[in-house]
Amino acid sequence: MTDIRDLTRPELETELAVLGEPGFRAGQIFAWLYAKGAQSFDDFTDLPKTLRRELAGRFLLRPLEIDGFLRGEDGTEKYVFRLSDGTGVETVLVPAGARRTLCLSTQAGCKFACAFCASGRHGFKRDLAPSEIVGQVLDLRSALDAALTNIVFMGMGEPLDNFDNVVRAVKILNDPKGLGVAARRMTVSTSGVVPGIVRFREVGLQVNLSLSVHAADDRLRSRLMPINRKYPLADVMSACEDYLAEGGRKITFEYVLLDGVNDRPADADGLARLARRLRAKVNLIPYSPVEGFSFRTPPPERIQAFVRRLEEKGAAVTLRQSKGKDIRAACGQLTLAGLPERAASS
Repeated sequence: MTDIRDLTRPELETELAVLGEPGFRAGQIFAWLYAKGAQSFDDFTDLPKTLRRELAGRFLLRPLEIDGFLRGEDGTEKYVFRLSDGTGVETVLVPAGARRTLCLSTQAGCKFACAFCASGRHGFKRDLAPSEIVGQVLDLRSALDAALTNIVFMGMGEPLDNFDNVVRAVKILNDPKGLGVAARRMTVSTSGVVPGIVRFREVGLQVNLSLSVHAADDRLRSRLMPINRKYPLADVMSACEDYLAEGGRKITFEYVLLDGVNDRPADADGLARLARRLRAKVNLIPYSPVEGFSFRTPPPERIQAFVRRLEEKGAAVTLRQSKGKDIRAACGQLTLAGLPERAASS
């Protein structure tokens, strides 16, 4: 059976029409699921008992299970969620002053195997359903001591490879009868899945789009990111230009700095050219070490030189300080490692 939280409100209205129920019932059900956090159909007390029985017979309502938790020295929190089939995924809460960002996973494992990222080292297990993506927010919301301000789809997996489920999750999160998260406070990241970027433009969601670049030429990018062999930079840039032309919001580039690999002046020059072409902001992220990987973080003086070079070449740049490295919660470190034994067993 389908989990009822896999459905957007219009989809739920369609299902209810089959049962002869009026459309406003979908709003009532959404309020129970998302505003009140109901855990059982029996909780829907303003619905007729007959309808509650019908819903229980047609749909699942299955909350996720928190199966591990770590808190870093900087306040970053990492959670392991156990899914119904025993698969595990990780979710990260990143505090920064008044800003509290939740980093969601969209797949268990990852099939894209970026050379510096731990999430793909054990391969790909499966896509997450919308209920499992939104469920990460629902299950943590009541446990947090302050409201979430931002949601980023930057955890385990490639969001645009799980396109339909991610779009449904975004719509549920954005729905005023759902969780009411403003579209501009959500960011979907991609490594450059061109068909996903094209479809994302057609959906017309006003969420932010973030592109993982990590190298400004095809030779190096293909070495670091195998997806570039299928979707080279020229194709990715063209898709992003079309996305912007159709009214898409400003794109952000993510660029992990690797010592002696992609941190040369020539790399900065190439990155600046790409950023100027799309009028993109560049987020520079010093590499966070992963056990068993040979990459290193550049020394501070080289990082600062890279920032200055980008600025001199006309690129808007932010140096992002990775958080949660001590609990393996920083960019590229999510892999179900360093957690309690049962959480790491999947």
